[in-house]
Amino acid sequence: MTRLTVDIREKRLAGRPVLGGLAFSLDVGEVTAVVGPSGCGKSTLLRLVAGLDREVTGIVRWSGAVPRLGVVFQQPRLLPWRTVRQNLTLAGADAAEGDRLLERLGLAAKADVWASHLSLGMARRLALARALAVDAQALLLDEPFASLDEGNQRLARAVLREHLLRRPVPTLLVTHDLAEAVALAQRVLVLSSGPARLLFDQAVPVEVRTDPARAAATVAALRDLAR
Repeated sequence: MTRLTVDIREKRLAGRPVLGGLAFSLDVGEVTAVVGPSGCGKSTLLRLVAGLDREVTGIVRWSGAVPRLGVVFQQPRLLPWRTVRQNLTLAGADAAEGDRLLERLGLAAKADVWASHLSLGMARRLALARALAVDAQALLLDEPFASLDEGNQRLARAVLREHLLRRPVPTLLVTHDLAEAVALAQRVLVLSSGPARLLFDQAVPVEVRTDPARAAATVAALRDLAR
């Protein structure tokens, strides 16, 4: 059973404190959103959780063995000299699941196109498909819907919801959008401006996520608390 424990006392970059006073856990199957001002350290937190940076005062630890991660970075980080389908297979994606996700995300017609020929929005959707198709034991998503138009944002969010219903895994979603956080996550962690500390940890019941009026009221309340 995969569980994440984070208890960061301080994280510094280039001698400057970026994170501090930040503690939370991420349980099996739980979707938690991290929201905060631009530049407050959300992406730095995700890099620590992913194990890409280990220099921190405090604890960032998965229970048991480090899980197989599905990661969406702020930049798509595709292999431009490979096709769309190859970007999935080289990442270890299941072929059938990869093809299903390409179809679902409107990329099936681009399967044999070089990744370098994709628009930014298509590249974003491919990055999400790659993270979901590798049979990940945990998901780390850094602004996965940025640069998508409204229609494709709705589509990509729906695909993520469907995936998590079929395969619930601990998921950490970094976003600047409170409405997005409330719509997708069971918990919302709101961070201060840098060096980021945890301002509050808000549970989002399913009846709030599925009721537009209650979701809007929750977003307004969180926005007031974050001021």
